[in-house]
Amino acid sequence: MDIALDLGTANSRVRIHDSENAIDEPSVIAYNKEDFEILAYGIDAYRMLGRTSSKIDVVFPLEGGVIAQSGLVEELVNIFLCEVCTSRVVMPRVVACIPGDITEVEKRAVVGAISSFGVRRVLLIESTKAAAFGTGLDIMSPHGVMVADLGAGTVDIAVMTLGGISVTKTIKTAGNAMDDEIIKYIRRAHGLIIGKAMAKQCKEEIACVIRPEKELTFRVKGRDAVRGLPRAIEVTSTEIMRAIADIGVNIISAVMDVIEDTPPELLADIHSDGIMLTGGLSQLKGFRELLEKETGIKVRVADHPADSVVAGCFKATKYIEEAEEQRASLNPLMTVY
Repeated sequence: MDIALDLGTANSRVRIHDSENAIDEPSVIAYNKEDFEILAYGIDAYRMLGRTSSKIDVVFPLEGGVIAQSGLVEELVNIFLCEVCTSRVVMPRVVACIPGDITEVEKRAVVGAISSFGVRRVLLIESTKAAAFGTGLDIMSPHGVMVADLGAGTVDIAVMTLGGISVTKTIKTAGNAMDDEIIKYIRRAHGLIIGKAMAKQCKEEIACVIRPEKELTFRVKGRDAVRGLPRAIEVTSTEIMRAIADIGVNIISAVMDVIEDTPPELLADIHSDGIMLTGGLSQLKGFRELLEKETGIKVRVADHPADSVVAGCFKATKYIEEAEEQRASLNPLMTVY
């Protein structure tokens, strides 16, 4: 049995069949701080954010695409894999994605978390490679392909050819950083303290990076910073645009840096084919248009951007035997552990 695993900062996805995800849950876990008993995970734990007693902690154990709390990540991985592996007679092989610039120690932490379940083999693939596979792009031929995977914890940008990465860059100011900026802005401008869940909902509903044709509003609820009483206000899409503008500029600057470092032959291919955007943040209103304007290159958003990486991990499972045979190669498609 082969399993595709996208262990994301905000959401984790598991796929065992070609067309749909077996699991698509927030990467959240709730536990009792006294005896470390796991109380909830996924969507059930997410609903508990900001609503727990002092004895319960609700955490995202992954930060910036890497493991922050290894014990909790192992618990989360074991729970997810138990749901899809009903039989333990045959040990599965797992293809998991990783950000492009993580260290060998961080890779080993991911492998250790997955191996704790008892798997036959763990293979790691960069998220940009997986995203390219998931969107149907051919990275195995001598042709340049550029993908920007915009997630919650990281933005991974890469130019790929012949199954390898020619130029890559990863930045850790992505969707979660935008949520933090929205929280800071609403407290600074309106004297209202809100939580991460409210900020994320606000971002998904009205956030944009270019001035909208039609002004949208969102009602945020929280605690008055001065009086300490509950209060609700209306914020506009223009306000949120100003709050997240710097992060949008940083992402576009990172894309420009990759383009500048790309060899001319590959850049000619990219100019013809365009840039592919994947990840949940790629659906941010106006981002595709702004990136297209700044780079002068056609930009496309994947049909199912949030699922592109896990779909690519699943497609990469057909290369497992080839990866095992070429594990000593200087330019392997996947790293075998």
